[in-house]
Amino acid sequence: MARLGAAAAAAALLAGCSGGGGSTEEPKGLTAAEACGGFAKDAATTAALKGVLGGDRFEDNLSKPEKALDRLREDAAAPWTDSYRPLPVTYCGLQSAEEASRTLKIEVKAVGKGPYLGPELAKSVTSYSTGVEAFSSSTLGKLYFSCRLEAPAHPIVVETAVWGPAGVEETDLEQRTRLITLANAAARDVSAKLGCQGEDGLATGVPARAAAAS
Repeated sequence: MARLGAAAAAAALLAGCSGGGGSTEEPKGLTAAEACGGFAKDAATTAALKGVLGGDRFEDNLSKPEKALDRLREDAAAPWTDSYRPLPVTYCGLQSAEEASRTLKIEVKAVGKGPYLGPELAKSVTSYSTGVEAFSSSTLGKLYFSCRLEAPAHPIVVETAVWGPAGVEETDLEQRTRLITLANAAARDVSAKLGCQGEDGLATGVPARAAAAS
């Protein structure tokens, strides 16, 4: 009996060491809801982020959201002249947790009055109905929205630029929509955190493609 008891104890110890219940290691990286302060937590933006970076886990890559917001507040309070050139700040930088070469960067900065899309560039991008103006290629999207802060700050237009992974075919219209969806979600996040007064004109969910000019 003593031998049987010892054998059972040894078997139990070996089973415990083998981890028979499988690995409990947590997946690496951030979820879409955790990335860059959660700007991509709604279903449409989560899908766009996963589509752009090709996975559902992400690593932060030099995001500076608070610095970006502070810079926009400073620009709204600064006296603007023809020589004033606000610098962009990375609001969100991400890379795929599975493939580090797949990266995404969203920058924001204050800009002067538009129009922002010239006739030559208009031929090679897709325009969208959100904000003041929005358009995207398959690797770069730009969105502009108005923000009026409380006095003594003056109204500004915020450019939200999103760079996706290189090497995507320019004919990939779905990638263009994914990029502008991410730019739009980031712009909505910026607008809310800045406390922009009045209507910013930003769409909810996936922005619609703008009707072609006649």
